[in-house]
Amino acid sequence: MNTKTVSVPKQIWYEEGTLELEFPESWDVAPCLMNGHHAPLLTPEQVRAALDTPLGSPKLRDLARGKKEVAIIFDDISRPTRVAQLLPHVLEELSAAGIPDGAIRFICATGTHGAHTFQDFEKKLGADILERFPVFNHNPYENCSFVGETSSGNRLHVNSEVMSCDLKIGIGSVIPHVSAGYGGGGKIILPGVASMESIEALHLLDRKARSEGREHTVGLGNYSENPMVKECLEAAKMAGLDFKIDTIVNGGGELCAVFAGETQAEYHEAVRFAERHYATRTVAGADVVVVNNYCKGNEATIGLGLGLSLLKGNGGNLVLIMDFPAGQVVHYLLGSFGKTAKGRLFRRTDGRGPWLKRLVIVSPQVEKQRLGLDDAAWVKSWPEALNILTQDFPNGGKVAVVPDGTIQYLGKEPE
Repeated sequence: MNTKTVSVPKQIWYEEGTLELEFPESWDVAPCLMNGHHAPLLTPEQVRAALDTPLGSPKLRDLARGKKEVAIIFDDISRPTRVAQLLPHVLEELSAAGIPDGAIRFICATGTHGAHTFQDFEKKLGADILERFPVFNHNPYENCSFVGETSSGNRLHVNSEVMSCDLKIGIGSVIPHVSAGYGGGGKIILPGVASMESIEALHLLDRKARSEGREHTVGLGNYSENPMVKECLEAAKMAGLDFKIDTIVNGGGELCAVFAGETQAEYHEAVRFAERHYATRTVAGADVVVVNNYCKGNEATIGLGLGLSLLKGNGGNLVLIMDFPAGQVVHYLLGSFGKTAKGRLFRRTDGRGPWLKRLVIVSPQVEKQRLGLDDAAWVKSWPEALNILTQDFPNGGKVAVVPDGTIQYLGKEPE
């Protein structure tokens, strides 16, 4: 049988490479690429230039002079930030300011995600960092200090180790987010290193907006009026976040832009870039939508929303590819922990609907009950999924392939 092939990225942080999706030659197959899919990887010199020209802030070395204790807060393995590529420049700035290694510690902004292992830290930071510096998980249940009440009434508690430091540096990425519009910015503090109660209050802002008919202010790509964005930036200021670094990634999860400086200034500049960068070309009326999930590979259910929006009006099949060797993230706030034991804000992931004829999950790690997707057809390989598709569409069909449903969005008109 003659075939046509579309390549998608696979297994971020593990055996990174490509998965080859083969389709019958007669099928109409179109990749849905974001504008920045092919953006080039930054050189070390370009990364250095971004740190040398911070937005709304003095240089990091100038902020660091005279400081006694330093917290470097970095996002967890559910985000594609290549922290190890940024750290040589950050540590050079601290050294230039006279900060000794013994004054520096790293804290992983897990929010309400599960704790990281040594191997997770090594993937994010590099082995040399683990040999030189202490690296800690955040614990949202204990050791959080009260720093004040936000304008929404959220009693903000932040990691006590972070608050004990007089220089706080955050490292993350600006990518589309299902409720906050875009990640990055102040999210490194709230939810990153905040208490469970503070994080719950943050998420309730999204639900409140939706219940009051303000859906347009929240969700993927919506940030200008987003109450969560306001809350996160306010929390960062209250916690005294001194310097924030946010990256933008291309279709292979590679670092292709860096914004640094005062949190609000760098975040808004990064989002203006991100709006165009992650906007995605669409295919109208697809019989089959294949959504690969890469940059947030352990939060693969994010791809459901984008996939459903691309299906034709009278319905079709959605294939969700989720291959993250460690499995899907533990989420203490939103996750499931048994038939009756649920996180405080758990909601069942619903892959059903009148426009969806069949949901197929391609995943070597079968987690259907925990994710609430037990009604889907679960297979472990692409050939198995293709077999289902050819049975359902014996005469072929129109196929849309999304290389990474965890960072792409349908928002501003793509180029």
